[in-house]
Amino acid sequence: EDYEFAEWRLARVSTDYHVEFDRFFYSVPHRLTRQQVDVRATARTIEIFHRGQRIAVHQRRYGGSRFGTDPNHMPSSHRRYAEWTPDRFRRWAATIGPHTESLITAILASRPHPEQGFRTSLGVMRLFPDIDCRRAEAVSARAVAIGGLTCKSVTSLIATYKAPHETDEAPAVMEHANLRGPGYFH
Repeated sequence: EDYEFAEWRLARVSTDYHVEFDRFFYSVPHRLTRQQVDVRATARTIEIFHRGQRIAVHQRRYGGSRFGTDPNHMPSSHRRYAEWTPDRFRRWAATIGPHTESLITAILASRPHPEQGFRTSLGVMRLFPDIDCRRAEAVSARAVAIGGLTCKSVTSLIATYKAPHETDEAPAVMEHANLRGPGYFH
């Protein structure tokens, strides 16, 4: 058999039972949440080891979906992690407003499995306490409108988005001696 170059890295299993390698996420059995694992990457495969035993093998991803999820790794029920449910994220978002709830719902719906949206939802939860509810609502509405369903997009919108004024009234013309008005021009 030919030698195949492999890269090894340490990783920690996230609450969504995935590990990250080169900006792609690969599932492991959910019982290993928060455990440290070794990742062996070749040009074609990603192998994940826990305490020297291989626990998962995935085809390496270079494009397309960022998540490689083996359905056998998913828990049949998330009772052990009841605090992280789609409903919990929606309820939290609803406390800010309907646009924020729509944003979280869109994030969760944009993934093949709602649990894969937990990481992004947690990121949004960390961003919004630092801004007032009205701004959070405006940013959420804009994010949904443009399809910015990543934490990076929401962060960028918080930094740059200027919500339109709530009134549609034209600004008042100021009085000044140099302003002539329409009667001056025949």
